Amino acid sequence: MTPEEFRRGAQEHADWIASYFSQVRDHPVASAAEPGSVRAALAPAAPEDGEPIEAIFADFQAKIFPALTLWNHPRFFGYFPSSSPPPAVLAEFLAAAVNVNGMVWKSSPAATELEQTVLGWLRQWLALPESFFGILYDTASTGVLHALAAARQRVAPECRTEGMRADLTVYTSEQAHSSVEKAAITLGFGQNNVRKIPVDAEFRMRTDLLDQTIAADLRNGKRPCAVVATVGTTSLTAIDPLREIAAIANRHGVWLHVDAAYGGSAAILPEMRHILDGIEQAHSLVLNPHKWLYVPSDCSVLYTRDPEALRGAFSLIPEYLRTSEDDRVVNLMDYGFQLGRRFRSLKLWYVLRSFGRRGIMERLREAMRLAQVIKQLVEAEPEFELCAPVTLSLVCFRHRGGNAFNEQLLAEINATGKAFLSHTIVGGKYMLRFAVGNFQTTEQDVRETWDLIRKTARLLARSEAAAALHG
Repeated sequence: MTPEEFRRGAQEHADWIASYFSQVRDHPVASAAEPGSVRAALAPAAPEDGEPIEAIFADFQAKIFPALTLWNHPRFFGYFPSSSPPPAVLAEFLAAAVNVNGMVWKSSPAATELEQTVLGWLRQWLALPESFFGILYDTASTGVLHALAAARQRVAPECRTEGMRADLTVYTSEQAHSSVEKAAITLGFGQNNVRKIPVDAEFRMRTDLLDQTIAADLRNGKRPCAVVATVGTTSLTAIDPLREIAAIANRHGVWLHVDAAYGGSAAILPEMRHILDGIEQAHSLVLNPHKWLYVPSDCSVLYTRDPEALRGAFSLIPEYLRTSEDDRVVNLMDYGFQLGRRFRSLKLWYVLRSFGRRGIMERLREAMRLAQVIKQLVEAEPEFELCAPVTLSLVCFRHRGGNAFNEQLLAEINATGKAFLSHTIVGGKYMLRFAVGNFQTTEQDVRETWDLIRKTARLLARSEAAAALHG
């Protein structure tokens, strides 16, 4: 492309994106595509000769976009909040253009120093100790793997050279994200050495059972390595009691990692800072700006107060990556298994500067307020019931018609394309998850989605009653 062709193509793409943002509610949230339909619509082999960008863009609009589930939609309420506001889109545009690799300081000084700076800002907003070292990865799954690797380095440094020990154990809530178990599998702890601690009536890790389990493992010759607590569990957003867990972990000399991938963002609000009470005693913390800080995927932060353990687990410097500045700078490749590093800090910097702390707080408060609106709507309907406390911006509820009814209800809601929700099963109960957090979501979106849920449930109930009558 010539510079002029690029300008013309960029303008056409920008116009489409601007129209998407302004007309987003005209598009279905979830695609009605059938498995294999996209592949069938695409060429079976790459072209021999280049094609004009106009043709490629036309195919995106005609063949790709209609088959997307639109996470960046104000009525996408599934999984956890996800947003990509215009400032972040512009940052990604620039990051792709300069295409830097921040593996070492010298490979792109601004990429390293911007990352350190913007994570310092976020650390201040969260009122974390200044000693917490921050680094960006792609997802929280990568973050927890690095945290467990640092924990292993601290507890059993011989594993780096001699291989994994069979006696190291990891402790987490039975409601913790599956990434904890996956990290244990990947690092060689093994699933049998992951202890899933039962929860209380509010789905928080039971500290008495944590203490008892660690003590029992010690008596049986095991070597406790790490405890993973959660601030905002995936299914129900329960908040584990960090201070109590920290006291137990410290007493036994165990690394404490806190998974605050979703919930941690709320701690920017002074009235919500209590959810991180005791965090100064944790060894590491993960938080995902791409969940509830209005930054597009992927962008996950790991903070640790023991960066030398993290560096000790991963640093390996071949001659071709040594530079004369090494003793004066931070080389981020030393703090992870990845060498190549995308310029993720740019979009975080753009978002924090564009919204400011007040703007972020306003959006967090609004998301939590809308969750309370949903809670009240659920409680006002005798046919529905809440399934868990509404601690942040997620509401878990179900129809009283039973598991099969709720599963069908979710399928029919999502099939309309007017909204998208997800589900979980806890204690044998199938429940719907209504997560608020997109930067464009309004109370009207929430109320109209609730009307859709209620009307769909009533139609489904009538249909089942009619089928039973004729059966």
